[in-house]
Amino acid sequence: MIASDTMSRWQSALPFWISYLLIPLLWFSALVGGWWILLVPLSTWWAFAVLDRLTGLNLENADPDTSEDQLSWYILLTKYWAPVQFVTLYGLIWYTTHTDHLSTIEKIGLFFGMGVISGTIGINYSHELMHQKGKLERWLGDILLAMVLYSHFRSEHLLVHHRYVGTPRDPVTARYNEGFHRFYPRVLRQSLVSAFNAERNKLARKDLPWSDSTNPFWRYWALQGVMLLLAVLIGGWAGLALFLVQAGTAIWQLELVNYVEHYGLTRKYLGEGKYEHVRPRHSWNASQKASNWLLINLQRHSDHHFKPSRRFPLLQHHAEEAAPQLPYGYPVMTVAAMIPPLWRRVMNPRVRAWRRQYYPEVTNWNPYNKAQNPMPRT
Repeated sequence: MIASDTMSRWQSALPFWISYLLIPLLWFSALVGGWWILLVPLSTWWAFAVLDRLTGLNLENADPDTSEDQLSWYILLTKYWAPVQFVTLYGLIWYTTHTDHLSTIEKIGLFFGMGVISGTIGINYSHELMHQKGKLERWLGDILLAMVLYSHFRSEHLLVHHRYVGTPRDPVTARYNEGFHRFYPRVLRQSLVSAFNAERNKLARKDLPWSDSTNPFWRYWALQGVMLLLAVLIGGWAGLALFLVQAGTAIWQLELVNYVEHYGLTRKYLGEGKYEHVRPRHSWNASQKASNWLLINLQRHSDHHFKPSRRFPLLQHHAEEAAPQLPYGYPVMTVAAMIPPLWRRVMNPRVRAWRRQYYPEVTNWNPYNKAQNPMPRT
């Protein structure tokens, strides 16, 4: 176990700050153009896949009782990202719409790279921030999500996903044998609806209509409107188009990760609308060292669902007897998810092994495969 005193040192947090190196890489791509436009996607996907191979697994766990004061370097990491991403995004919109050395294809490629950053890092950091109690951190999370037009993710994640993961009520739990090409349009549609309904039902329990001013969707729409307006004011219609390229890329990156995190893992139905409690076994775990630096331990997802309030440096690695393990980190697994035959070849045997290990008594998996079990009680 890593002692609290060790966690409090800036040297311990330093590897997680590697995400900030992507910003100068992106600006270098914008200044030089050409094939250098691909620098950011190659860095986040392929370079970190290689680094994972070189650095191996990190099976050490930090002391979960480490205090907030001893995690200041980790907390600053996520707090600073929102202003950095804001300046980078709108600075790039201004630059690309006021320069003539980049072709249209190069500009699209550049903002694809920006979307990789705002999805891989920005949405990921917003996920960490939305789970905190402080208003500032939650606001920073909302700002990051507004920059990619996916503000409802906060409501869906906190009110639906964490409560109903592994059940038919959770759109984000990818079903067994469901390819990403089918998962993606389904989750885009269902997540927005489920998020809105969750907030509406929350207000209804207080005898308030959905249109009440406390509905966070008003804040979501206002923030997203501001982000779109800024893109137009800074870069005109071309700026708006480039903004939408990065937003679409970021959303795709998020849902690729969502697809990987719970693919085929379901909670046992107990009857009468009841499901077993969420346990580490209901999320895929990955402790590849380098990609967890980049993704601030998001791949220790089994522990996140088990203890959602834990800050990222305190998330625990769970061994194979407690949680299913991915064969590779997210950089490799998300690429595999884009190739359904390859994905099924790698993951379906692992899902079947997981079922034999944890639920040998279940003989009919068809209702779980098709999400046809009864909806959990609300």
